[in-house]
Amino acid sequence: MRRTSRWLSLTGAVFSIALVSLVPKVHAQQPAPVHMIRLYTGADGLSHFEQVEVPITDEGGTQSSPLKMGEAFVVREQPGHFEDWHNAGARRYVVPIRGRAEVEVSGGGKFTLEPGQICLAEDLTGKGHTFRVVGDQPWVALFVNFAK
Repeated sequence: MRRTSRWLSLTGAVFSIALVSLVPKVHAQQPAPVHMIRLYTGADGLSHFEQVEVPITDEGGTQSSPLKMGEAFVVREQPGHFEDWHNAGARRYVVPIRGRAEVEVSGGGKFTLEPGQICLAEDLTGKGHTFRVVGDQPWVALFVNFAK
């Protein structure tokens, strides 16, 4: 019985070592970057957009630097609502809460604003952009203006 017990212990130890060597090592993963759409006026006087990374500045990789903000308000527009060429009323974050909207810039470029996205609206001059609520739900967003 002792011999069987030792053999089982030895077999178990060898099996455990073999199993551990087959399991891939887990490395600490960097958090996925946070992106936002930046809507801005180019040197050509036209609105453009690009996807930019939100700079996460603390050592834990959990937050960006605080920014001084001004007014904040909620906007709700009904399905089919359309605004012809216009500029952002102020430098602001637009954070969609519900629904979908489509923004078009000169040259036909378009992007969609929907929950889970952040838009940094900075096209304060020039031709501007159009805005259309798409789908069958109202579009609701939080607008947060930067401090002046």
